[in-house]
Amino acid sequence: MLLYQIALCLIPGIGDVLGKKLVTMCGSAEAVFREPKRILQKVKGVGEVLSRAVGNKDIFRRAEKEMIFLNRFGISPLFFQDPLYPTRLTHCIDSPLLLFYKGNTDLNEPRVVGIVGTRSATGYGKRICRDLVNGLATHRPLIVSGLAYGIDSCAHRAALEAELPTVAVLGHGLDRIYPYTNSAMAEKMISCGGLITEFFSGTNPDRENFPKRNRIIAGLCDALIVVEAARKGGALITADIANSYNRDVFSVPGRIGDPWSEGSNYLIRTNQAHLLQSFENVEYIMGWREPEKRSAQQRKIFLEMTPDEELIVRYVEQVKSSSIDDIMIHTHLSAGKVSVALLNLEFEGVVQVLPGKIYLLS
Repeated sequence: MLLYQIALCLIPGIGDVLGKKLVTMCGSAEAVFREPKRILQKVKGVGEVLSRAVGNKDIFRRAEKEMIFLNRFGISPLFFQDPLYPTRLTHCIDSPLLLFYKGNTDLNEPRVVGIVGTRSATGYGKRICRDLVNGLATHRPLIVSGLAYGIDSCAHRAALEAELPTVAVLGHGLDRIYPYTNSAMAEKMISCGGLITEFFSGTNPDRENFPKRNRIIAGLCDALIVVEAARKGGALITADIANSYNRDVFSVPGRIGDPWSEGSNYLIRTNQAHLLQSFENVEYIMGWREPEKRSAQQRKIFLEMTPDEELIVRYVEQVKSSSIDDIMIHTHLSAGKVSVALLNLEFEGVVQVLPGKIYLLS
């Protein structure tokens, strides 16, 4: 089974989306290779060239070589249908067909926080990063980052010091560590977290690999925190992807004119990230604090609600929790009215927002 899963990923032109489509259609990776070529050619996106590549023996020789490497170094392959594959990634359309993981933590921990930022981190950025990790430690989150210099390394190191599990997503194969100076820290992470990648052994840390790496960071987490980021770079790419995955994005504000804060401030200014001033902001937005429950009568006493707000509160109280789309459908209110009402209700502490933009009463 694994041989065919690896071989499928090695076929040139079979990307993650098309690969998953073929497996779903045929039933398994092995079934894809046994499917008649005339059938495969009818699948949208699979032409004659790709259907012929399915029978390429060189692909299987390379797959066998990779299996030997995985067995030798105790690396776990995680196919997208495997129960140990990160559940959060299964909700992302472009998530990897196959991941390679070396570590000992559960990739489906109840709370996962991604932390990214510039490689040229300042003392201020590193201090904020450490404070955030230490502040969130009571919730025992899995800390995810990219093992790069600067903020990434700081996040991993702070997690290890706080005895939190931490996972690095790599832009290369597991036969090396980049940057090499982080090798000792990477070894520690294997026993308290792990290393994960979609790239085969022998893959260099080439520039084009890192945007692909960034989508895995974004997809693995519930909340993504940006600490110091330039106007262009990997951190902003990761934040953009996290928003497209409907993750909660937070950004630490920086000094005006500081080149390593332009990106962080831009995310806040354009409403692409929550303003992050302390770890309590993450607790509140993510609903990780146990809120004080209020009865419907108490809400009425403490807050004068508009008709729109009352309509929304009655609906959410009835269904227990709801997405903003469902609220719009059942209250027959416009998107603008629902957004304004929910924001006011959140400020007043009547509703809280869970990961995935799910609303429930406080």
